[in-house]
Amino acid sequence: MKDFNQRVAVITGAGSGIGRALAQQLAAEGCRLALSDINQEAVESVAADLRNKGAQVMADRLDVSDREAFYAYADKVAAEYGSVNLVFNNAGVALGVTVEQMSYEDFEWMMSINFWGVVYGTKAFLPLLKQADAGHVINISSLFGLVAVPTQSAYNAAKFAVRGFTESLRMELELENSNVSCSCVHPGGIKTNIARNARMHDVSHITGLDSERSINEFEKFFRTTPEQAAATILNGVRHNKRRILIGSDAYAIDVLQRALPALYQRVVATGQKLQRKRA
Repeated sequence: MKDFNQRVAVITGAGSGIGRALAQQLAAEGCRLALSDINQEAVESVAADLRNKGAQVMADRLDVSDREAFYAYADKVAAEYGSVNLVFNNAGVALGVTVEQMSYEDFEWMMSINFWGVVYGTKAFLPLLKQADAGHVINISSLFGLVAVPTQSAYNAAKFAVRGFTESLRMELELENSNVSCSCVHPGGIKTNIARNARMHDVSHITGLDSERSINEFEKFFRTTPEQAAATILNGVRHNKRRILIGSDAYAIDVLQRALPALYQRVVATGQKLQRKRA
């Protein structure tokens, strides 16, 4: 899919960050948009701005963890546009806590959004994508879908799951000679509010930092803008890439994991110990 003009794109988590940047760039290329977010005010604001620039946009509040709501949303998009070409399963949340401290409620909250939200979005829209002349599913994993780190077990679990789910789907679609393809996206540090909006627990015995300082240290690695991330994703779709890495940090971690698939854990743990000592 080299050209997005007059295509129909579905974007979850479109009220801010990468989702908003994707909406802006696709609108500039003449794409028709179905935007959703848990924050209705935010997604309506994005939609209003794009409509003022001449884009065709529908905006809805959507809880991606609600399977029935997702399928109803797919029906609504189909009724509005008649077809769908692109589905960006972008909505996500963050959680900072150790395995021992983590409640099942927090774990289920994380998985319901970051993993099941991707599954629901993929399965709800896949029949519509197959009805179009061309379709593409874009599932957002993470740098932490390549490697695991302390205090991110639930996030790692969800993002590793997205990676496995998407890579398996890609092969199935190819074996079917389908008109639909898919890509798994692994962003590094992106300048968004995901850390500020995360559920953060006291993990100072691991990091040596309180929650606020942990967020501040984490955000130092946010070097890529949402606009740069969105451009990289769309370029990856044009080239039908299986895996889309975003940022030099993602490339570096990808190399580290390939070179040291088990020993990277020791590297990460040693770095964490040094940070805790400095703190």
